[in-house]
Amino acid sequence: MSILKKVNVFRRIVTHNLTKNIGNSQKNQIIDFSQKIEIKRVLISRPNHRLGNLLLITPLVQDVIATFPDCKIDLFVKGRLAPIVFKNYTNINYIIELPKKPFKNLIDYFKVWVKIKKQKYDIVINVDKNSSSGRLSAQFADAKYKFFGELDEEMQLKYTDYEHIAKYPVYEFRSFLTKLGFPKNENPVPSLDLKLSASEIAEGHTIVKELVKNDKKTICIFTYATSDKCYSESWWEEFYERLKIEYSDYNIIEILPVENISQIGFKATTFYSKDIREIGAVIANTELFIGADSGIMHLASSVLTPTVGLFSRPNINIYRPYNNNSTAIDTNSGDKEDWIKTINNALLKR
Repeated sequence: MSILKKVNVFRRIVTHNLTKNIGNSQKNQIIDFSQKIEIKRVLISRPNHRLGNLLLITPLVQDVIATFPDCKIDLFVKGRLAPIVFKNYTNINYIIELPKKPFKNLIDYFKVWVKIKKQKYDIVINVDKNSSSGRLSAQFADAKYKFFGELDEEMQLKYTDYEHIAKYPVYEFRSFLTKLGFPKNENPVPSLDLKLSASEIAEGHTIVKELVKNDKKTICIFTYATSDKCYSESWWEEFYERLKIEYSDYNIIEILPVENISQIGFKATTFYSKDIREIGAVIANTELFIGADSGIMHLASSVLTPTVGLFSRPNINIYRPYNNNSTAIDTNSGDKEDWIKTINNALLKR
């Protein structure tokens, strides 16, 4: 491990220990029910720059909007992707962006906190209880009601899918609202949703047609992922050969990562773009997406394409794609024939 990585690990440990008790005093907030509770300004805090983590808060954003259709939502995030992800969410007011490298951009870093403090909110929601910046933002914000993202054992027992990172904030938000006197909401948790426009989907259709040049249906694969989530070239080459045999009546196209890497040596028809919404539009025009746990996997799920996630880590229930006939495969169990059965099942439900 490099010195820089060691410093970052140490920094995270220190900041987590310093902020882990922030919000404890808010657990039993005193609520005056004689006053009408109106939720018009909302701050959602998820200071993370990764594509997947931003897409994973779209169900919460949708739930807030469904509950308070006229509300204005500010997002406290990190990096530059949020305006792209939430482009078609009309309720989004401000996107407050924490610099990706705060210690190299100290002035911008402090401007963010000043901006948060200047706003007045009816409710602030911290999505991730383990996020030091998220807890600090909830504490720092001027809000009538504050939710710091604490896990609820009662909720864990009630919902079998509670641990899913996109779902538990929704369950906790709904539970918190009942404490404010709002009725229970037992509707299914919304899907991840990039909210592609009709014109974006049409452009994706044109791109796919130009790639495959036939009328067969198309399966999309993504062979890359970060760190140990990335399967080896030999693993993917063997799996790709099996996919070609099983799905000979389909086109198979490979979405390439920004690094322009292919774990199958560019043997399939490939599509490369740095435009997240364009990539999403291409995937939206395919029958099925197959890929390892990654931001692109969550992107596929967010354009409502049936998504088969490949998991080698024991976090399958936290990040698995859901809804729209999506499913997850634990590649530590079973074999390729078992996985093909799972993929076939997703295709049959299409």
